[in-house]
Amino acid sequence: MPAAELLARYRSKALSPVETVRAVLDRIDRHDGAVNAFCWVDREGALASASESEARWRAGAPRGLIDGVPVGIKDNLFVAGMPARFGSKLTPATPAAHDAPAVARLREQGAIIIGKTTMPEFGWKAVTDSPLTGVTRNPWDTRMTPGGSSGGAAAAVVLGMGNIHLGTDGGGSIRIPAAFSGCYGLKPTRARVPAWPASPLGTLAHVGTLTRSVADAALALTIMAAPDARDVYAWTSSAPDFRSGLEEGVTGMRVAYSPRLAYAKRLDPEVETAVTAAVRAFAELGAQVEEADPELEGDPIAVWDTLWWSSFATLLQSFGERVQAEAEPGFLAAAARGLKTPVGDYIRAQLKRADLHQVFARFFARYDLLLTPSMPRAAFEVGHVVPPAGEWGEAWTQWCPFTYPFNLTQQPAASIPCGLTREGLPIGLQIVGAIGADALVLRASRAFEQAQPFGALEEPRVR
Repeated sequence: MPAAELLARYRSKALSPVETVRAVLDRIDRHDGAVNAFCWVDREGALASASESEARWRAGAPRGLIDGVPVGIKDNLFVAGMPARFGSKLTPATPAAHDAPAVARLREQGAIIIGKTTMPEFGWKAVTDSPLTGVTRNPWDTRMTPGGSSGGAAAAVVLGMGNIHLGTDGGGSIRIPAAFSGCYGLKPTRARVPAWPASPLGTLAHVGTLTRSVADAALALTIMAAPDARDVYAWTSSAPDFRSGLEEGVTGMRVAYSPRLAYAKRLDPEVETAVTAAVRAFAELGAQVEEADPELEGDPIAVWDTLWWSSFATLLQSFGERVQAEAEPGFLAAAARGLKTPVGDYIRAQLKRADLHQVFARFFARYDLLLTPSMPRAAFEVGHVVPPAGEWGEAWTQWCPFTYPFNLTQQPAASIPCGLTREGLPIGLQIVGAIGADALVLRASRAFEQAQPFGALEEPRVR
């Protein structure tokens, strides 16, 4: 059930946080073996926190906005007392000493941390498997990938193994698994949610959520967006309440629909049909919708590649010779290109990134929102970085062309379920706003959710 309903039942004494956490742990025991979503479960800590939360609710003094709600954390975000392995054998199993800012804010408001979810090694690719934790699978069809790099978080939330899961997104790592796995994934404006320690990816990397409802994402963002002095890039002003205005709908909004962002080469017909129907739903809800492409000078992938791979090359260098024996070979090969990036190319990429920002600033002067497919196709088989048939190219960015531009521009973007393929695999609609327009993205997402509700699976579809 949504967090708001959990909290209402705690308030009325119809349900306790201990019962909720036990139910979540039971679902992990029953279903995680099929999907491999968690790499660390703090059973004792979660139950102890639940008992403390229950006592507060009995006394009529809950700690904050989210007291007693179970939360999962992606394994590249620090949680005090838990290891942060980043899906890699290169990292130590030593428990972290401090919480990341988003984790700290949620814990301060009473969230119960269930554990850490799986990711590919350092999040380098858009599927979720790693030398450390093995293969994570899609709950809708366990032969398929859930996407990545926040694939464990997506699989966990879809199966009810925690109400809210934190993920990170440097090129689509929240929105890709949200689309493939059938949940709501929100990448906020980069400066909105503080992050620490700093990522080698700099301001490409965003902290966000994967949830089963838009309201849960709005609640979590309200809490996580509080300032934190450790992040030099983040806002220092207080966060708004993103629940305010959530139900106001999209009537009168100016909405653009770009089916290919003017450069995507392929779009699966089933995806196009579902996304086109979703766009029509926005018009039926009262938005002013028209098809329009941003004035891009081709695919911005070269800019993103320059920043992405040089960052990973630098990261791997810090581990010395160990990387040859302990890192994933595909990761090593892909990151090797970053070693060849001249300083001048890196600087030019940053300048082109600024040009891209201007393109979208002009575009969003005319429109409130942009709609695109989240992904051009549905999930494919596990064990592959790219779809195995070969028609989607050799790099993972070639099968997810709609996500990485909005890491370059740092804009808020969400993926929301908008249908299923004939084989029963989820399809996602991407909703993008201007810098700082997180509330508008959430409001539009909520309107669409009400028109086309989505939910969790009772159990994984093991095939």
